[in-house]
Amino acid sequence: MATDSDISGGLTPAEMSRSVGQRFDDYLQSRGMRNTQQRRNLLDLIFSDHEHFDADQLLDKLPAKGLAGHVSRPTVYRTLNEFVDAGLLRKFELEGRSVYEHDYGYPEHDHLYCSQCSKLIEFQDDRLIEIRKQVAAKYNFQVRSHRMIITGVCEECRKNRRRKRRPVDLI
Repeated sequence: MATDSDISGGLTPAEMSRSVGQRFDDYLQSRGMRNTQQRRNLLDLIFSDHEHFDADQLLDKLPAKGLAGHVSRPTVYRTLNEFVDAGLLRKFELEGRSVYEHDYGYPEHDHLYCSQCSKLIEFQDDRLIEIRKQVAAKYNFQVRSHRMIITGVCEECRKNRRRKRRPVDLI
């Protein structure tokens, strides 16, 4: 299942006083853990570009980066959890699988999800934030976070669907 990220909605990372690596070092130090080469390799790989991924997709990238023999499957899963705990990644469930995205330095945003090709499109709309504030105020509710994923079919899949005619469609 390939997932893509489209940042055309204007999402850009904010300037942060600490780099991703420094933040992770702080997290590890606060727990008495050391930053191993495997952790550094995974951190570099994940933050080399902005995309959504699951653990299997990350594992598939390891051979291409020359890391297949250096990072085990259990290390990948354990380190992903550490990145989430450190506030570097956000984890959410999508069709029964855990999907990860960059969290540190990125603004709150929502997603459009294509149920045919699994593309995730990020977007941000201040009107949704205002609606969330109004609903929370109405119910005297303190919002800590939110996640909205709108499921449908992307333009590309709709175009491809129109082009492909099945024999049964010609009857």
